Amino acid sequence: MERAVEFSILDTLISLVLAYALGMFIYFIYKKTYQGVMFSQSFGVSLIALTMISTFIILAVTSNVVLSLGMVGALSIVRFRTAIKDPLDVVYLFWAVGVGIVLGACMYPLAVIGSAIVGVILLIFVRAKTPDCDYILVVECDNDAAEQKAASIIKEGAKKSAIKSKTVAKGYLEVTYEIKLSGDSTEFVNKLTATDGIEKAVLVSYNGDYMA
Repeated sequence: MERAVEFSILDTLISLVLAYALGMFIYFIYKKTYQGVMFSQSFGVSLIALTMISTFIILAVTSNVVLSLGMVGALSIVRFRTAIKDPLDVVYLFWAVGVGIVLGACMYPLAVIGSAIVGVILLIFVRAKTPDCDYILVVECDNDAAEQKAASIIKEGAKKSAIKSKTVAKGYLEVTYEIKLSGDSTEFVNKLTATDGIEKAVLVSYNGDYMA
């Protein structure tokens, strides 16, 4: 069986150096567009490594037909158990793998130009801020009368509001609102807490993924 594999050392070095550079670019865009609570440094480093790993895998596959068949069989048994919390993370994973595949095929201009275009698009659309801000407001009331007062204050202070959940117990009411603010003013929250019968008001921003 023939085991010798011919490949270009120069092409390999160029591909891996570009894979590192574009992997750093993907990591930079990921860091700039990240909108979660806590930034994951390990995920960013994984994007760089994934770009380089997929590059030399494609280099190996394209250099030998027999090796390519064995590589496909080996990769078919790989299972990933890490949960993807943000759908945008999947975009970065596919981006890193896609760049590695293109670089492994020695299509350097396509990898560079394509990555630049994707990076600019992500910066424009992900970082773009809408004029309306989405928030979740949790209000704790003593009775129905306090709830009606809270609803009136929220209607005056927020651009839009909608009840998402309501918890009722003896002498206790907790109402969760989804609200939109046209500006940055949150003075109505202070007015809520100063109202008789309203024990507490908590305002937090959220990304639209509401879990009841």
